[in-house]
Amino acid sequence: MTLAIKKHDSHSSWGAELEQLAKWLANNHRVALVTVIATWGSSPRAVGSHMVIREDQCFFGSVSGGCIEGEVIRTAIQVIKEGQNRLLHFKVATDQAWEMGLSCGGRIELLIEAVDGHHPLVQRMLTPVAQETLWRLVKLVSGEQWLIESSKVNPDDSLPVSLSKPLTEAKKKQCSVRLDDDYFLQLYQAPTRLLIVGAVHIAQHLAVMASRCGLAPQVIDPRRGFARPERFPDTELVHDWPDRFLQTAPLRASNALVTLSHDPKIDDPALCTALDSEAFYIGALGSRKTHNERLQRLEKAGYGDRLQRIHGPVGLDLGGRAPAEIATAILAEIIQTRYRKDDHAAI
Repeated sequence: MTLAIKKHDSHSSWGAELEQLAKWLANNHRVALVTVIATWGSSPRAVGSHMVIREDQCFFGSVSGGCIEGEVIRTAIQVIKEGQNRLLHFKVATDQAWEMGLSCGGRIELLIEAVDGHHPLVQRMLTPVAQETLWRLVKLVSGEQWLIESSKVNPDDSLPVSLSKPLTEAKKKQCSVRLDDDYFLQLYQAPTRLLIVGAVHIAQHLAVMASRCGLAPQVIDPRRGFARPERFPDTELVHDWPDRFLQTAPLRASNALVTLSHDPKIDDPALCTALDSEAFYIGALGSRKTHNERLQRLEKAGYGDRLQRIHGPVGLDLGGRAPAEIATAILAEIIQTRYRKDDHAAI
């Protein structure tokens, strides 16, 4: 079956593994999808993580940090040939953990599915409808599946009533989870949107690294000489004033913004807009002197009670001065803030 897979933008909720799966299917390859459905003890990959495997043993992604991938690939080839889903269990003692890739011992359970163009996920990827949050419910033995919109609790009346409460609780936690012996619930979310204001040298490194970490960077700069595609390949560019752009694409609680232009005409309006939003991270580049002057301007603009939300000077204090090192420090602080926010939300 030949598929016309549409190109997805940087806000795709599917992740690199499913995007690769779609490309392989579009080129008429036979493919297996591997999903981590449960872990106990140490595990390098979280529940819900994917790995995709082609019929010629080419693979993308991982489900652990070590050699269980070899056994996973061998089993996946069988699944592709037979068309029957399989569950794999790995239990690793501490003295075997390093060899097996579970660095402190533990257990991991995997679901391996044969996937073709009729698979529910693939069909959904073919639709142009944007989806911030989508749930996939899988009945492990039969392979029966439901895709659940974020606004719904149950996919339809065919779902057992006993799953209503576990589904509701799982959705509150916003994570993929094994509901019981028979069902697994997978969460797909759009990646964290990172607004980078100022198409400067640091932004070139930050955009690339953020994308590699699963974030969706957008570089905003009204100066077309700075925000040029050849300087930012594969990065979404916005040639507009940041405050004006953010009126049409508002910041949400899952978004982050960092200003890098060093020009108050560009940076200050962006910071004001971010302070009016629920963005989980707001950062501003500049020395302590520059940052203090910035705070004075924003205080006069009426933001005195919110200025503590700005990370400035931006980034963790790693000591680096090169553009790539500064970008690393900024990204590290964004990641740190993001997961601290998630930890607090779970308490």
